Amino acid sequence: MNPTHISVVTPVYGCDNGLRELYDRLASVLAPISADFEIIMVNDSSPDAAWEVIKELARADGRIKGINLSRNFGQHFAITAGLDYARGDWVVVMDCDLQHKPEEIPKLYKKAQEGYDLVVGMRARRQDTFLKKLGSHLFYRVFSYLTGSRVDNRLSNFGIYSQKVVRSITALREQNRAFGLLALWVGFRRAEIEIDHARRPYGQSAYTFRRMMSLASDSILSHSDRLLLLTVKLGLSLAITALAYATWILLRYVFWATPVEGWTSLMVSIYFTAGLIIGSIGVVGLYVGKIFNEVKHRPLYFIESVTFDPGSISAGTSRPNGGG
Repeated sequence: MNPTHISVVTPVYGCDNGLRELYDRLASVLAPISADFEIIMVNDSSPDAAWEVIKELARADGRIKGINLSRNFGQHFAITAGLDYARGDWVVVMDCDLQHKPEEIPKLYKKAQEGYDLVVGMRARRQDTFLKKLGSHLFYRVFSYLTGSRVDNRLSNFGIYSQKVVRSITALREQNRAFGLLALWVGFRRAEIEIDHARRPYGQSAYTFRRMMSLASDSILSHSDRLLLLTVKLGLSLAITALAYATWILLRYVFWATPVEGWTSLMVSIYFTAGLIIGSIGVVGLYVGKIFNEVKHRPLYFIESVTFDPGSISAGTSRPNGGG
């Protein structure tokens, strides 16, 4: 096999009518950098004709490699599947909807040649809805607080990663996956540069509000245990406050003969305390649930079919029919 200098990994969902344009634009920007490139399109059980388009592109150009997952596993699992089979010295990760502009790849590659192991694109002007930008801003503020790290809300998955970084990320087989955060966690010499973020020309985002909230909670729980510490602090604060208030009531009764009143306030405090206890147990339950998912050691994904011979590619820790 010829060595591959650059691999492009893109998860595919709901944008079949833009895949040909994506291929054309990628081929035109990658060829001047190196003729030895591959484009790995991972069909995450897209409900449209995406897999048929991928197979057609692969038949026309052997540098297109298609991976068809057995069901919809999610964007970050699809990225993992593509990374498992990427052979390039450098691997570009990008979305298929052309909001990540292929024309920005030479800029990322040039910066990487300055001695960086990964170069991540920062969206200078996000072309998303107000609610999506607001949600992203709030998530990263909360995430930064709970993890003690500073993460810019302009951060995107679009970037270029050395093979060393890719293998480090694919070695992490945990179930709660957020590619950008895993890339941040593994470290190595990193650079962040501004990129041009385009409006979405094809399809609609598969991230509903519910899915975004689920991804946010999974990311926080898998990267921080500070929520548990906060519940302990809250419990201690309430206990100290209650003890101080009980002492004050006792002193008033003993020294000033003030009768103890407040049936309503007593009931409110009981329900308030019960709510906090149940909430604290719920937080612990969330972590226990994540532990339960991890100890099952299920594969991250399963592959239904591919457009290439998987036996001819060293796919890291994956298998031809699964992502163990």
